[in-house]
Amino acid sequence: MSSIAKNLEKVRQQIADTAVQSNRQSNEITLLAVSKTRPADDLRSAYEEGQRHFGENYLQESLEKIQSLSDLDICWHFIGPLQSNKTRTVAENFDWMHTVDRLKIAQRLSAQRPEQLAPLNICIQVNISNEDSKSGCSPEQVAELADQISQLPNISLRGLMAIPKASSDPKEQAEAFQKMRLLQLELQQSHPQLDTLSMGMSGDMNEAISAGSTIVRVGTAIFGPRPPKIASSDNH
Repeated sequence: MSSIAKNLEKVRQQIADTAVQSNRQSNEITLLAVSKTRPADDLRSAYEEGQRHFGENYLQESLEKIQSLSDLDICWHFIGPLQSNKTRTVAENFDWMHTVDRLKIAQRLSAQRPEQLAPLNICIQVNISNEDSKSGCSPEQVAELADQISQLPNISLRGLMAIPKASSDPKEQAEAFQKMRLLQLELQQSHPQLDTLSMGMSGDMNEAISAGSTIVRVGTAIFGPRPPKIASSDNH
């Protein structure tokens, strides 16, 4: 068994165990393999072990992988920051976009989504810990932005995404995730289709699942330590 296969098995078991402890079903939680900087062969290996959802941060790199792996039935998620002049690439090549934090981005994705493709699934990114260094709208802006985005064609508003402030205190992590869950519940009063909470990574996955996460974004725990990325003007 390859290291990727062993790692996937371990992560899936962790998700299943945490779901049971949280009185949830493990099939409510999608494992998103964060594959930025990883070669296409690593993704193919994970696919062969049943992994179908992959998350990419860098546009040029991801396009090369999407083309190389076009024979596979992969669900592609864009999870990185995106400038408005790069939206067409996401609209034309991805199934999910997790980092929408302003109306302009959503409008461009809607206008540029090819008609022959299913609507692009959208998550609103929330800066839940109010960090200056993080993208995302404030919790107070979410309701208005959701109202605006839900009116657009060719995209489907599915839920919320967050990367809470890093903390060694599980209680602090849990509180941030609980705030996201409460935001989702509030929004579901007017937008009942918002079934997605994209939150939790390798280090805080348990707290996120306990709070209600439906997509956990895991890279290192699947693929191993990430090689250093050569600086580029790729897509930020």
